[in-house]
Amino acid sequence: MKLNTISKNDLKLLRGLATKKQRRLTGLFLVQGEKNVLELLESSLSVEKLYVSAGFQNQHQAVIEQFAYTVVSEEDLTKASSITSNNAAIAIVKQPNYNLDNVSGLVIALDDVNDPGNLGTIMRLADWYGVKHILLSEKTADVFNPKTISATMGAFTRIQTHKLNLESYLKETSQPIYGAFLEGESVHSCQFKSDGIIVMGNESHGISSNIKSLINHQITIPSYGHSESLNVAMATGIILDNYRRCV
Repeated sequence: MKLNTISKNDLKLLRGLATKKQRRLTGLFLVQGEKNVLELLESSLSVEKLYVSAGFQNQHQAVIEQFAYTVVSEEDLTKASSITSNNAAIAIVKQPNYNLDNVSGLVIALDDVNDPGNLGTIMRLADWYGVKHILLSEKTADVFNPKTISATMGAFTRIQTHKLNLESYLKETSQPIYGAFLEGESVHSCQFKSDGIIVMGNESHGISSNIKSLINHQITIPSYGHSESLNVAMATGIILDNYRRCV
């Protein structure tokens, strides 16, 4: 099989989309690796360009035949990729815009969560626990960062994220607002409502004071040891599990 090469212009674009500036300017983002690309191709997201290895083509012909794609060498894929272990496929995708009017049910809100890996893991947890919407404060990590997308393990195709002025949104909502703190009502005994917002704070500083003032229910995960705190993604998983036990 004759393999194609990624053009210099496309290679420049692929590498550029690893930066927030280029993602903002182009309205595009990258999806990389076998698992995430397969999830992408089964979704309604708009694929602008798709590059695959010969092995990926042979294994997933039935999935990719409805798309225009280019078969390239694994070496080219590795050069173009911003993750270290991708030799299967890479896609350039149009960033989706979701309607904020559809937000309902159990919702997660992130108050300045900075780490892309934490954001991606929280999206994966949300997908596991059936949460459809995540509200992102303006200083929360970029959902289209390659590290975020990679950490979602495909959940980015099912979770609707909304970057907004979180304080303004929470002031207007009629949903109960739960906030994770080191002190508060135990998640083991809290009587959660089925329609609510769970706010998780910054990795170092927790929930900001302006958001704290809007929270109806301060909740906490009881500690039985000596660690000072939990990773925000881990804490989100524990709270979601207790929420689902209750509701």
